[in-house]
Amino acid sequence: MLAKIKFLFTEKAIRSRILFMVAILFLFRVLSNIPIPGVDALRLEQFLQNSQLFGILNIFSAGGISTLSLVMLGVGPYITASIIMQVATVLSPKIKAMYKEEGEIGRRKFTQISRYLAIPLAITQGYGFLVLLQRQGILDQANTLGMISNLVIITAGSMLLMWLGELISEKGIGNGVSVIIFAGIVATLPTTIGQTLYAATFPTDAPTFIAIIVGVIVVIAGVVFITEAERPIPITYAKQVRGTRGTSGGGSTYIPLRLNQAGVIPIIFALSLFTFPQMLAGLGAGSSNSIVQSVSGSITWFFQNQWLYASSYFVLVFAFTFMYTAITFEADDVANNLQQSGAFVPGVRPGEATANYINAVLTRVTFVGALFLALMAVLPLMFQGATGNAQFGIGGTSLLIVVSVVLDIIKKLDAQISMREY
Repeated sequence: MLAKIKFLFTEKAIRSRILFMVAILFLFRVLSNIPIPGVDALRLEQFLQNSQLFGILNIFSAGGISTLSLVMLGVGPYITASIIMQVATVLSPKIKAMYKEEGEIGRRKFTQISRYLAIPLAITQGYGFLVLLQRQGILDQANTLGMISNLVIITAGSMLLMWLGELISEKGIGNGVSVIIFAGIVATLPTTIGQTLYAATFPTDAPTFIAIIVGVIVVIAGVVFITEAERPIPITYAKQVRGTRGTSGGGSTYIPLRLNQAGVIPIIFALSLFTFPQMLAGLGAGSSNSIVQSVSGSITWFFQNQWLYASSYFVLVFAFTFMYTAITFEADDVANNLQQSGAFVPGVRPGEATANYINAVLTRVTFVGALFLALMAVLPLMFQGATGNAQFGIGGTSLLIVVSVVLDIIKKLDAQISMREY
């Protein structure tokens, strides 16, 4: 372990990647502490204490929501655009062909469309937040020009953040968007812990904190176990006869199917999807139209009902896990590649039968991973409902993201080290 850590800082290429990522995250933290004009800090603090929506959004913006910073929208619009494009690959054969069959050029087009789609989403989401904050008396936008200027600022901030995330993916370590979300969680963690300890009464709350510590350890151990667990599918390569030279090839290997192929993406998708109805409910609450008020009240009631909210969150995470796995892992392509390379699964006919076998195994494996991920996502919400502390619901999700991103970064660093050693 010590030798690997030493190698990270002595190998110039890896050291450059790490320092580049740290520099980008430092710039990110600076931007997240520069507020937009017209913010009433006292009212903002009071508002955030009673708003779970903005607490969740704070995860995506590295504390940018808590200061209404230039990057207050975070990477939320880009994540939402990615969700829409991923769903489009299921609904549109043309988009699916562009993503799957056109190779690197097709994937670049797919990513570019996601970027363009993120712009109107950022404008819509930003306008909704600004109007909501203005109605709460938190933001002083004296005229239309003030609204437009703030909207331009936060939209540009979100696009800048998207670009910084892609730079981390290209020149740093790990997935850039996930690393930025990770940085946001870590940045707000000391404040969350401090507020919780300040509001606690000892020794009355001692059992609660012991339960929290045990829960954190169990979640970390569970996430590490599920992330690393895999179901191997044995593969055998047929021997090939080459004239008078005898036979060549042969051997056995396996295809590793992870219990959680989707990683932390389903949780990010679900949280991102939940922000829009809550934002619309906040906007409609101040409307003079009785129908709009009624709809807004129903949405607000739904999200305030802890059990309905947790149940919906569970279903979304579970469904997104299957959807993302189906999009990113094509059993038909794997079966075709095996057949073309002269490989087969022992006891299974090549071609369609192999694809069906892989799909059956993948479905069972993904079911376990999706069930675990969904349970881990909603358990903090249930604990929040039992204790009445709003920090627990956000903290549990944050912990899942942090552990998954750390594991991913460690794997990427190991890959970099192995590549340079060989």
